[in-house]
Amino acid sequence: MSMSTSTSITLHGIPNCDTVRRARGWLAERGVVARFHDFRRDGTDAAWLQAACDTLGWQALVNTRGTTWRGLDEATRAAVVDSASACALMQAHPGLIRRPIVQWSDGALTVGFDPDDWARRTG
Repeated sequence: MSMSTSTSITLHGIPNCDTVRRARGWLAERGVVARFHDFRRDGTDAAWLQAACDTLGWQALVNTRGTTWRGLDEATRAAVVDSASACALMQAHPGLIRRPIVQWSDGALTVGFDPDDWARRTG
């Protein structure tokens, strides 16, 4: 799972996430082939996650609206203060990672589902 440029698109997420489902459906409707990386089934590579945090900002990647975040105790939530602490917690709890994260064919990373942006990226 390197951050290198490739000729394919990889959508990272969790299959039962509503946003991931909408994003995968949007791609499929347009005939855009994307490899799906399931954070829970396929794991979350620590180096890849750190690179994503460095690129997108750890605040953009920590899903503080989800049930996984709400299920953590206050001390654990309060300990997320920087990229290292955020990445360690997301590594331990993949449900905390905001999704989808897409690695586009040009190597760019985006987080979330933005149909207008995606239409520009997929032509």
